[in-house]
Amino acid sequence: MFSLRPPKATFRSYLLPQAEEKITPEPRLKKLEPVLLPGEIVVNEVNFVRKCIATDTSQYDLWGKLVCSNFKISFITDDPMPLQKFHYRNLLLGEHDVALTCIEQIVTVNDTKRKQKVLGPNQKLKFNPTELIIYCKDFRIVRFRFDEAGPESAKKVCLAIAHYSQPADLQLLFAFEYVGKKYHNPAKKVNGIDPGGGGGGGGGGIISTPQTPLFETYSDWDREIKRTGASEWRVCSVNEGYMISTCLPEYFVVPSSLADQDLKHYSHAFTGRRMPMWCWNHSNGSALVRVANIKDPLQQRKIDQRICNAITRSHPQRSDVYKSDLDKSLPAIQEVQAAFLKLKQLCVNEPFEETEEKWLSLVENSRWLEYVRLFLKHAAELVYMLDSKHVSVVLQEEEGRDLSCCVASLVQVMLDPFFRTIAGFQSLIQKEWVMAGYPFLDRCNHLKKSDKESPLFLMFLDCIWQLLEQYPSAFEFSEPYLTILYDSTRISLFGTFLFNSPHQRVKQSTEFAISKNIQLGDEKGLKFPSVWDWSLQHAPRERMLFHNPLYIGKSTPCVHNGAVKSFKRSKKNYSSTLRGLPPSLKNGIISEQDFLPRRNSLILKLKPDFLQHTDTSSASGTEQYFREWFSKPADLHGVILPRLSGTQIKLWKLCYFRWVPEAQIAGGGFITAFRKISLLADEVDALNRSLRQHNSNPRFLANNPEPDQSRMYFRANEPNDASASPEFLSSSFPFSPVGNLCRRSILGTPLSKFLSGAKIWLSTETLANED
Repeated sequence: MFSLRPPKATFRSYLLPQAEEKITPEPRLKKLEPVLLPGEIVVNEVNFVRKCIATDTSQYDLWGKLVCSNFKISFITDDPMPLQKFHYRNLLLGEHDVALTCIEQIVTVNDTKRKQKVLGPNQKLKFNPTELIIYCKDFRIVRFRFDEAGPESAKKVCLAIAHYSQPADLQLLFAFEYVGKKYHNPAKKVNGIDPGGGGGGGGGGIISTPQTPLFETYSDWDREIKRTGASEWRVCSVNEGYMISTCLPEYFVVPSSLADQDLKHYSHAFTGRRMPMWCWNHSNGSALVRVANIKDPLQQRKIDQRICNAITRSHPQRSDVYKSDLDKSLPAIQEVQAAFLKLKQLCVNEPFEETEEKWLSLVENSRWLEYVRLFLKHAAELVYMLDSKHVSVVLQEEEGRDLSCCVASLVQVMLDPFFRTIAGFQSLIQKEWVMAGYPFLDRCNHLKKSDKESPLFLMFLDCIWQLLEQYPSAFEFSEPYLTILYDSTRISLFGTFLFNSPHQRVKQSTEFAISKNIQLGDEKGLKFPSVWDWSLQHAPRERMLFHNPLYIGKSTPCVHNGAVKSFKRSKKNYSSTLRGLPPSLKNGIISEQDFLPRRNSLILKLKPDFLQHTDTSSASGTEQYFREWFSKPADLHGVILPRLSGTQIKLWKLCYFRWVPEAQIAGGGFITAFRKISLLADEVDALNRSLRQHNSNPRFLANNPEPDQSRMYFRANEPNDASASPEFLSSSFPFSPVGNLCRRSILGTPLSKFLSGAKIWLSTETLANED
């Protein structure tokens, strides 16, 4: 019978067995694609691009793809960033990204033909670029090489960057596409957050920051009146629908004795129809008011007297009104811009080798620090009038929307401790800058075609930093917070710093909505994301850097027998060192007399416009006021005044030098003390939590659970050794200058041959080949 089993194999091989050759599949190349936001599209890209990292060598350069979108330029690479151990993440912009509105100048270079061209919109490029240099408004300089890229592709991406970074119309800015996409797709979220138009909280961690009021409604202004106790002032709705003035908010505060009919009648006489606008009220009844100049000289005296009488009647003691003409007292916006350009030239373009010997004189000649001192000094003089003389102050300016924004904000920060908190500071900027009609579009030059560009908002932040440096325990926010806030003015996603006035935002967004068939309903224009919603930009852990560990709150909660009480700090609890160490303790040169007024101090050198309004007794009263204030320990929850001597007004290094590799101090800078204080504060918080848990009864703990999360960025219970300083700390923290070519060494290069006096640097390769 036949068997169904297969026959046994009888073949025998006499060859030695060999290892089987494994066929390994070729590694799949990772596709380099940018992370896009809603409404963001890629308009051009080029592969095999080299980003230059070091100034004098190419061994650290990165290879990747250069992408241009309608929001930013991105360099996408798989290579790790060399020489860098830390990166502070922005959720909207990657490590190698630059927002289009942050670009100041675009320069293309051809090494072979030794040509270079500054690209503008709708311009032609007659040569194939081998190098692209991008100068940014935040002092960065980024350089890309196209040695291995296709010449036509390189040319197209350069032209695309030039075109989209200089839009011809306001509605071409990315914020409109972003918000339009949100309205068409309401469920779309950014970074897990609904990108609404409200003011978000300012912090992260266990600290809950209140929502920032936008002052777009009647109720926001009414709450501010009640907070300051301005009982003789009222919210006015005469400008509802922007029927009177297009550069004022719909709601603002005026004296109760001024009727709406009077305001309508007098509005025609003011420049821009900007009627008197209340800013703030002192507890003694004196008020701070802003007003534009009166155009008609025939009616000036009559209207001026009527307005002053109304302000006088709003004061409990019927005190007089002090008028400050800011156009005569302070530098014009053009002078501020000229000083800023000189400072930027010094901090960015000039090599250290050429400026080291005359650095201090060049800084002085820029006049930037001089103007910082002038703004602080004038604000302090107005503090005296409000706080000591008990008179109302009227800030008068040609249009009432530039210098008055800065001065009014500084006065309120010096007088009101609420504006030294994160929530208060953000509400101050929203009230005195955004809603008061500061022309951010023109002053920041978002469209690259304004002849009225001026960094007045940066001047204000610089003045605030000076106060923070002198009184570190009086401010809830930190130096990185101020720097990141300045950077946010260059991101065209937020509506906060994008327009010249609230009316322009409503008008332009309504026109855009009609063109895109967006149904607005009862809304007044599109709702753009607010910059105060920091969760759109930063993760909770990184937002902890906004909080100042030295800040002393108004009261400290404690628990006794299960009941929460607050420990009030009196003036005796404060040390005079909280004002900032005197120079005598810092450098051993200036004596203790520095606590008293010096030759160029605020007390002894009053402005001419101040003296002409005061008699001799008043002038001596001013001197005595400041002398007495500086002789006592600072009340951190009261008035603070700036110290204006030469050693006290400093250059804001973190803001201006953070992208300069040569200026970076490894393991140095403010961050070293910031970290140690954060560790100490974190330990104190942990002990307080333990004490509360130990002293509290179970019922209290059930109703008030203790949060486990620390409020400090640097924590005492980190796995690393807390006593050792991390390697990534430097004077530029949380930023890193790696890959930002702010300076170019002239050693070993024939710079004087063909670049004498030039502001734009050619590539290192070109310079090295020249003899």
